[in-house]
Amino acid sequence: MALFEFKDDSLLLGTVREVDTRQVSIYVKTDEDLRKAKVGQLVALRVTSAVEIWLIGFIDKVVKFVSIPNNQNNVDINVEEGGIEERREDVINNVKLTLVGTAKWDAIKRQYTFSRSLVQVPDIASKCYVLVDQQLEFFMNLLVTSGDKLHSLALGKYTLDDSATAYLDGNKFFQRHAALLGSTGSGKSWTVAAILEQAAKLPTSNLIVFDLHGEYRKLSYARHLRVPGPEELGLCSDELLYLPYWLLNSEELQAMFIDRSEFSAHNQVMAFQDAVIEQKKAILANLHKEQVLASFTLDSPIPFSIERVMDTLTDLNDEMEQGARGLKQGKFNGQFSRLLTRIRSKLSDKRYGFLFAAPDSEHQYDSMARMVTHLMDYKANNAQIKVIDFSEVPSDILPIIVGLVARLIYQVQFWTDHTKRRPLVLVCDEAHLYLPKKEGQNPIELRAIEAFEKIAKEGRKYGVALFIVSQRPSDVSETVLSQCNNVIALRLTNGSDQATVKKLMPESLESLLDVLPIMDIGEALVVGDAVLLPSRVRINEPSEKPLSATIDFWTEWQQEADTPDFMGAVENMRKQGRGINEA
Repeated sequence: MALFEFKDDSLLLGTVREVDTRQVSIYVKTDEDLRKAKVGQLVALRVTSAVEIWLIGFIDKVVKFVSIPNNQNNVDINVEEGGIEERREDVINNVKLTLVGTAKWDAIKRQYTFSRSLVQVPDIASKCYVLVDQQLEFFMNLLVTSGDKLHSLALGKYTLDDSATAYLDGNKFFQRHAALLGSTGSGKSWTVAAILEQAAKLPTSNLIVFDLHGEYRKLSYARHLRVPGPEELGLCSDELLYLPYWLLNSEELQAMFIDRSEFSAHNQVMAFQDAVIEQKKAILANLHKEQVLASFTLDSPIPFSIERVMDTLTDLNDEMEQGARGLKQGKFNGQFSRLLTRIRSKLSDKRYGFLFAAPDSEHQYDSMARMVTHLMDYKANNAQIKVIDFSEVPSDILPIIVGLVARLIYQVQFWTDHTKRRPLVLVCDEAHLYLPKKEGQNPIELRAIEAFEKIAKEGRKYGVALFIVSQRPSDVSETVLSQCNNVIALRLTNGSDQATVKKLMPESLESLLDVLPIMDIGEALVVGDAVLLPSRVRINEPSEKPLSATIDFWTEWQQEADTPDFMGAVENMRKQGRGINEA
């Protein structure tokens, strides 16, 4: 039995008149045949061969040429997309295609298969058929059977055929990084939840979600962690994720405290680094960690006292030395006054309490191992999916804190014995907030961007993948996005965002992206290594939906409402917290 059986010409669109690698132009004889063609529709072209081979393509453009008798020059004109422009007299009705793959009989497997490769281009005058009804159903079933069902991730249903499930190759989707891009309200959180839900069913899956607005805090199958706010300081809980300052590397510490524009900045950097190293040495010596003491560096995450570092800097700042005529100011006298003021300001600001006011239990030598275990464990109950709520982190240091967590996870993976290393995925929600383009960014944002760019370039070697989620792809680091070989593009209405997504696509598929502004909520264009066919897909509805930030204004205004608690809101604002037990 043949894959496609076109017994008559009812589905015949036309014949090939021009071929340019993946781009094919089809000559269409009549207006009746031309009406069979619809933009985005699948077509099949038979290749002359000993075995049955069909080339599969998408219709990019349908062109209707008409001749107007009263035209003085007596030339044909092209009526295309509402405009009229003169064309050659010999140009007639045609349909333009983009070839996307090959369906053929596999003699070894004894079945039909589909692949993204093109075994050859069609011959001139080869017949082209539209795929509808039974023929389309046969092809969609072929996509399902050709996929790796054992390692597949069911994303949704094909828009072309809602009876066929659209599968992603779970290995390729995360191996080569992925991006989920769409405007506000297009269904990004819904899509993330649908993917997390399936991943949670795997026995040792490992995904860590960076949640900026608490949208995923109600997912029952996830372990929930949150960076504590001012009202939670001093509390110890499995849900609270303290990030003590000594976890920061030297670049991050300098970005936090030192103003590079100051005249004495180079002296501040040198003295600060020396004081930190001396404190780390003292801690290691007291703990008799000779092996670590012999090889540690400034960036090694070793607990130290920031207060003692300040004492050292204060002594240098106030130092007087003996001169020929008595005491005189030391060489660093007065140069660290502003640095010390900035450090004291940060230490006293309760918004930064998760860094500088962590309980003593978070400043022990084995504290980092406990924290990393809580972050990266996948064996305990509900440990496959970890959701970290960063909503209490001040916006001015949000990039450096998210970057810190990502860097720690990557470095632990890097230093884990390769025989015991397990792959994990960082789900970067609202990535544009902490992964902006480098141009004109401050030092704090640059540290975060560099951490993620390193993961994007080298992470897959050590089992760390990125899943970038953003409503403003045009604002996200180009280096990070360029490493994402799989793209799920939801509705995008902004021109610059659409242009950014088009840059991620092969040139032959750019025409598919013209549908981005007109797609429905929850509908996506899926392109990349993880899909057999670039497709328009309606995303599956997750069983547990995230807490959407979308509010139905008009509906809400039609309802009776309680008396607003403005006093409570003001108090929350003053204490910098919405309540520990907030729903």
